[in-house]
Amino acid sequence: MVPLSILDLSPILQGGTAAEALQRSLDLARHAERWGYLRYWLAEHHNMPGIASAATAVAIGYVAAGTSTIRVGSGGVMLPNHAPLVIAEQFGTLEALFPGRIDLGLGRAPGTDPLTARALRRGLTNSADTFPQDVMELQAYFRAAEPGQAVRAVPGAGLAVPIWLLGSSLFSAHLAAALGLPYAFASHFAPDDLAEALQLYRSGFRPSGTLKRPHSMAAVAVCAADTDEKAARLFTSLQQSFVNLRRGTPGPLPPPVDSMDGRWTALERGGVEHAFREAIVGSPATVTRGVEAFVERTGVDELMVTAAIFDHGARLHSYELVAQAFGLGAAR
Repeated sequence: MVPLSILDLSPILQGGTAAEALQRSLDLARHAERWGYLRYWLAEHHNMPGIASAATAVAIGYVAAGTSTIRVGSGGVMLPNHAPLVIAEQFGTLEALFPGRIDLGLGRAPGTDPLTARALRRGLTNSADTFPQDVMELQAYFRAAEPGQAVRAVPGAGLAVPIWLLGSSLFSAHLAAALGLPYAFASHFAPDDLAEALQLYRSGFRPSGTLKRPHSMAAVAVCAADTDEKAARLFTSLQQSFVNLRRGTPGPLPPPVDSMDGRWTALERGGVEHAFREAIVGSPATVTRGVEAFVERTGVDELMVTAAIFDHGARLHSYELVAQAFGLGAAR
């Protein structure tokens, strides 16, 4: 079995707060560390009432400070929202504080709506169009500073912060291959280009000082419970949330319901089922079969699982069942 990791959007619950969401993220990360998960990544989103990880580097520092061995990183930082030097300094600082435990996953999308993207990028000339140049500039800041170098990242210069490129389309697959970087695909919500992106990445990969051979990861929604029926009910929180997002009314994560009947139109149901067609929902046996089939079909080197579950105890139980199913570390 390939290594398993966790992607967390630090969901804010209906009736809850961002502080509570971040506290739950830390608690989950501590459990994940004991259970044997390899990485714990937090994602950058903005102007989203149901996501508490907008200040991603801050959230990473909070989680890393409360754990001791699990790798903590971004899944990802949306680089067009930031000057590369700022990200180099932020993640250089994190690496200085938590050496050997920080990952920097980079995305090309804004992680928000167009109006908020303009607010984030005010005064910056960079955009998604300059993403390749921004990635290479960021890489340069992590190299040892040259004599007389006018601008350097402090902390950052000379620190080995692993950079991953993330994507939900083909663009970053090409770029990761060209730069010789590890690549992660967001099949947990945008599965359409999964197979083609992985093929393009592997076939076009050029060895680099960072990586000698292609190394890929995919993210997939996994919702586990003691029975298929219980898992399906827990999964309705994410289904409701996605419908609300598509309607232009994003909000906190809602509690699960017994049935989605009457809560979505036929068109909305089709859109949700399409977006989450790689999702694996069910009992431990169902999840084991689904995960094994996904890994065999895609050939990924790592798998990142994510679960938007309303009840924190049920969320912990879901991740523990996955850990137990695949014999991770000290799962018990």
